[in-house]
Amino acid sequence: MNEKLNKDIGRSKPALKPVIPKGAQEPNGVLLAGIWMLALSLVLLAGYVGWRVQSTQAAPPVSTPVLTLQPDSFASSSKLSAAKLPSYLKVHPEDGIIRRTALHTNIPTRPRTEVIEYSVSTGDSVFGIAQSFNLHPETILWANYDQLNDSPDMLNPGMMLNVPPVDGVYYQWQEGDTFESVATKFDAKVEDILGWEGNNFDLTKPQVEPGAWIMIPNGHREFRQWLVPTIARTNSGVSKSVLGPGACEGNYAGAYGSGAFAWPTASHTLSGNDFWSGHLGIDIAGYLGDGVFASDAGVIVFAGWANGGYGYMVMVDHGNGYQTLYAHLSAVSADCGQSVYTGTYIGAVGSTGNSTGPHLHFEVRYMGGFISPWYVLPPP
Repeated sequence: MNEKLNKDIGRSKPALKPVIPKGAQEPNGVLLAGIWMLALSLVLLAGYVGWRVQSTQAAPPVSTPVLTLQPDSFASSSKLSAAKLPSYLKVHPEDGIIRRTALHTNIPTRPRTEVIEYSVSTGDSVFGIAQSFNLHPETILWANYDQLNDSPDMLNPGMMLNVPPVDGVYYQWQEGDTFESVATKFDAKVEDILGWEGNNFDLTKPQVEPGAWIMIPNGHREFRQWLVPTIARTNSGVSKSVLGPGACEGNYAGAYGSGAFAWPTASHTLSGNDFWSGHLGIDIAGYLGDGVFASDAGVIVFAGWANGGYGYMVMVDHGNGYQTLYAHLSAVSADCGQSVYTGTYIGAVGSTGNSTGPHLHFEVRYMGGFISPWYVLPPP
């Protein structure tokens, strides 16, 4: 009976099928596969996140090494050797670019655009003042014509000089001037005058009032030369009233030079003005009373006080086209018409005439023209 009952139950039990709501379509295989893949991805993502959190919490803390630099670490070099750097500071190509710390930073300064005043001190020279401001000495003379009259020897301690910001002519505008006429006068360019920022022109309508001072960059003009003229031993036209009491008025004969020149003092260094267009000699350093000696053989054609700022002076005519001049002496030990030879004592270093300190002003002239003494003197 049980067997029959079981068979009846087995026959009456239908096969299991999913229940699909009435009117709905049975899902296809592609949709089911997509659902399973999405579910699997979410499970994997959740597992990865859990693993990362667990590994981070379990890792021991990492201490950052500290680089200690001694005060003299950079004494011998401004760069650290790569071999001495800790590994975490070494740069590898794959790491990209890092910025190196600048230990010394130079802050650029704006160029000066205004004229300043300079107080002359004992021992100053136009050449030295110009050098200290990185200017040509002519620029200092042109900016102070009312005081120096184009003579670098007219400096006096306490004098206040105009020092322009750039090379050129510092000019006071006159009635009737135009930009074109001023540019022509000083061999400059109108656009340079208008474009110089220190002049502060309104470029839409540039104007300058008479009496105003402007800078003419790169401008220049001729000098008024204050010189004792070249005197030959046959000097019949020399006048003491014009050149000074030291002028020698006779005609002389005597020693002739060899053309080989020696230094006129024991010092072979420059002090003050060098040779340039406004100063046709060199100023040799020396102490008051130091000996001054003839640079080559010749005849004395000037010995004593000279007008024009030279003070006590000696001039030697060497008879071969050359003359040498020794100025600002404290004493003269030579006479008109005297023959001298290389090394003959003729005077002492001083600061007479227009001079701000003891030195020897030394000139070399040839056939009436001026040449740089550096061309004929032996190397210092």
